[in-house]
Amino acid sequence: MKRREFLVGAAMLAGTMARSRAVDIPAPTPDKLQRITAFFENEVTTGRLPGVTVLIQQHGKPVYFKMFGVRDVRTRLSMTPDTFFAIHSMTKPITSLAAMMLIDEGKLALTDPVSKYIPSFAGTKVGLEVTKPDGSLALDLVPPIHPVTIRDLMRHTSGISYDYIGGKWVELAYKAANIFEGPFDNREFAERVAKLPLARQPGTLWRYGHSTDVLGRVIEIITGQTLYDALKQRIFDPLGMTSTKFVLTTPDELERMARPLPSDQILLDAEHDRLAHPEWQSGGGGLLSTITDYQRFSQMLLNGGEFAGKRYLSRAAFKDMTTDQIGPGSGVGRDYFYFPGDGFGYGYGLAVRTDPGNAKPPPPGSLGELKWDSGSGTYFGVDPKLDMIYVLMQQTQNERGRITPAFKELVYDTFPPELRRP
Repeated sequence: MKRREFLVGAAMLAGTMARSRAVDIPAPTPDKLQRITAFFENEVTTGRLPGVTVLIQQHGKPVYFKMFGVRDVRTRLSMTPDTFFAIHSMTKPITSLAAMMLIDEGKLALTDPVSKYIPSFAGTKVGLEVTKPDGSLALDLVPPIHPVTIRDLMRHTSGISYDYIGGKWVELAYKAANIFEGPFDNREFAERVAKLPLARQPGTLWRYGHSTDVLGRVIEIITGQTLYDALKQRIFDPLGMTSTKFVLTTPDELERMARPLPSDQILLDAEHDRLAHPEWQSGGGGLLSTITDYQRFSQMLLNGGEFAGKRYLSRAAFKDMTTDQIGPGSGVGRDYFYFPGDGFGYGYGLAVRTDPGNAKPPPPGSLGELKWDSGSGTYFGVDPKLDMIYVLMQQTQNERGRITPAFKELVYDTFPPELRRP
């Protein structure tokens, strides 16, 4: 564990030093950047993507910023810098930052039980699938070994799952509970989640789920605001993220919205569900944003929690947020379904590169890099070593598993070989 912490710490220190001697870091080469252009032009012209926007920024300035295709194949309106995208799980780092800011201010603690803010969680049980003497399966409910904590919510070790992750009983229990039925806000949603059995004992397994949605409700309780108002006051307005919100209301905003292809049924269904619940401000997946807004958020992370002279997190809190919290010695197992990937650990709301990984050659990137993506195909990365951020905005479930790693390879291929991999 100490070696891994040293590697991450060394990488972050290297990033800080790199920014002070930016001239020593090579810029992406123009001919290699052209390969990114050729790749996405082909994706659009062959009909696999309606459109996409791409940004690579180094030393605080864009070195590559292009738009391809259209927002919507029905309207044929071109992609623009202010096009809205449903960023789904790229909402999580933003909500997690807001929680870390409250921790930094002493208004919230990682060790706090969630039941301190949402009393219903005091009665939460852990589901355990057991085999009866006759060979049939049944669900037993047992007490948690410790209460679900804020730390568990922030590092996805709460035992709160998504209905499509885990054993069959998880899927059945979540669907039987109808947690998405009728109108609901964060208060009601948290109450519904609290009634569900936990998929694992708290603190024992990294598993993707509704943890950040519950965290959003905790933020509401502490601030006395809706989640959007809390995010707007603390993050969006100060950062200048003027086009990041949960609901579009004006004709102009709706016209600027990017849409999936008509054949992308999974994403279309997800968008239908989102639009059916405009009152739900999902801290885990509900935000809409633009590439220029997320550029500002990403640059703040690259700057170590600071942007345009304003500090959003203390240096200590930022280090805590961007340090692997589920590595060796943490006691946390890993559910590799939706896990950040080879060579990555997980901090509080972000994946963090801790080692080269097992693949030969290692996946592209640098030690200490931060990243996250989403089910709608949006993706961003922060590389302190290269003093670089990159943001990909698209709306595709069908193609994201292929495009995202290809895009990252193309980004790092623009640098000399010795800088492409850990």
